[in-house]
Amino acid sequence: MNLLELQRRMSEDVTRPLTADLEMQSKTEDGESLDELVSTYIKPNARLSSFDRLEIYNRQYWFRVIGAVEEDYPALQAVLGRKKFDKLVLAYLSDNPSTSYTLRNLGAELPRWLEAHPELASNRHRLALDVASLEWAYIESYDGAAVAPLTEDDFASLSFDSTLALQPHLQLLTLSYPVDELVLAVHKLGRSADIVSSAASERRQMLKTSLPAMRTSAIYLAVHRFMDSVYYRRLDREAYVLLAALQRKLPLGDAIGAAFANTSISDFEQASRIEDYFAHAAELGWFSAN
Repeated sequence: MNLLELQRRMSEDVTRPLTADLEMQSKTEDGESLDELVSTYIKPNARLSSFDRLEIYNRQYWFRVIGAVEEDYPALQAVLGRKKFDKLVLAYLSDNPSTSYTLRNLGAELPRWLEAHPELASNRHRLALDVASLEWAYIESYDGAAVAPLTEDDFASLSFDSTLALQPHLQLLTLSYPVDELVLAVHKLGRSADIVSSAASERRQMLKTSLPAMRTSAIYLAVHRFMDSVYYRRLDREAYVLLAALQRKLPLGDAIGAAFANTSISDFEQASRIEDYFAHAAELGWFSAN
């Protein structure tokens, strides 16, 4: 076995998914004994077998990537509980392994992936999906770019044929639960995990959290960054539809038409709302040049 073969062999063994009990698997995908395989390139010592020595690295690798996802989704963990969350993350990472030098994007596909795996959240699937979507939107908003907002002169030159761009950091969500309250409640706790520095039992233990009661309710949310902090702002349905249409590059007149299609709201009230929508969005710098 040359150096390149050794590197590939160890990389494959170290990154092999753990068992449901968070231990190293005993066999390879081909049914070969991992104990025998590992002994061909790792020597045992006075205390640990070749298998035991590799298991330390195998478990540490997975605890690190699980921890990275956990840091991005603390509220999802609180909703599901530790055991279900670990099972979900292991399954997710098996389908979406790390392929980058950075862990930043490791959890990027989790909301989309979770939508296709309701069995991992049982009767809390919709709630868990809302929580995961909001927690990832927070990250995207925090890291997203900010460009120069429109000026008063820019607004003065707008017509119904104009198209507007929204700030890259602005995320728009439709939710089935008021999970902004839940996520804020969890995040207020800050980091509440203890790390046990034992190679055989290193796990994060999150304190039990008293979560606010959740009842289904249509929620329209804007997640945005302002003065280097991320905020959640609830919108009414018309404001959400308007902003979403502008985000899709619909002309201003078409976006307004979509927002108030089939509405019973009077023309006077529509005009008042449109004025308020644009005033608030402009104050927060949500609009930018194309």
